[in-house]
Amino acid sequence: MPPIDAANMKLAHYSKNGNVRVGLVDKGMVYDLDAHNISGSNAASGWTIDRILADRLLPSVREAEKTVQASKGISVDSVKLLSPVLNPEKIFLIAANYRSHRKEAHPEGVPAEPYFFTKFRNALIGPGDPVLIPRVSHQVDWEVELAVVIGRAGKNIAKTDAMSYVAGYAVANDISFRDLQFSTRMPDGNTTLGLNWVKGKGLDSSLPIGPWLATSDEVPNPHDLKISLSVNGSMRQNSTTGDMIFTIDSIIEYLSRGVTLRPGDIISTGTPEGVGAFTGGRFLKDGDVLEGSIEKIGTLRNPVTAE
Repeated sequence: MPPIDAANMKLAHYSKNGNVRVGLVDKGMVYDLDAHNISGSNAASGWTIDRILADRLLPSVREAEKTVQASKGISVDSVKLLSPVLNPEKIFLIAANYRSHRKEAHPEGVPAEPYFFTKFRNALIGPGDPVLIPRVSHQVDWEVELAVVIGRAGKNIAKTDAMSYVAGYAVANDISFRDLQFSTRMPDGNTTLGLNWVKGKGLDSSLPIGPWLATSDEVPNPHDLKISLSVNGSMRQNSTTGDMIFTIDSIIEYLSRGVTLRPGDIISTGTPEGVGAFTGGRFLKDGDVLEGSIEKIGTLRNPVTAE
């Protein structure tokens, strides 16, 4: 058996015989972590990445790589991958955080501080799960993003220490419902309350994430990664994470002011230019296939299905 390449290993949730498992992914194979020592003694079944993060066991997972080399893996294509975080306490997303996207959507200039919105657990889906076109929206849009997963609790975090709170990264897709987000159908007949971010961003299946968690040591510079998205094989977004306005350390510093970030919290860091609403009004339809890719992390593939 060839040795495990630690520089290319990822941590994934997958379904096996109806049970959620945690596996180490390398070269197209997944190795069951339940069979290995990740806590000082042989682990009982039932591990999740959420629990590994909460119990500060990522260093032990690294130690387990040595024993994984002698174990038998199975093809990653033979299992159902799930979201790399199952039950985050908080999900934050940052609006218009790429210079190119801000230029196409908000040409008034660069903001002095980031603007955040949230999604909830109902939005979270994994690789291969369908993005739903709901009955209430006819303008369903895509936004490929680099997702940051928090690894330890912290509040009022200094920028200089912020990256030490990052457990790892995943590919995310901020699915948006533009006719709801930009709706003028307010109860009082006007839009003085601003854009409808919750309804326009937070419907079911609106945050695909995956295909796994690339731990932070696998991605030494998250601000120098190719990022792209295709619909049915046609490229719609193609940029680099170096186009971010607010970097990850700045984002964590800003978010943690007065808010305790906890293990498993997700921060999605914005999207580059090329979203449907600002490139000719092209939107998703039943039968489409989305593929979001980020260098050093992987490709997140999701079909699109009408409810």
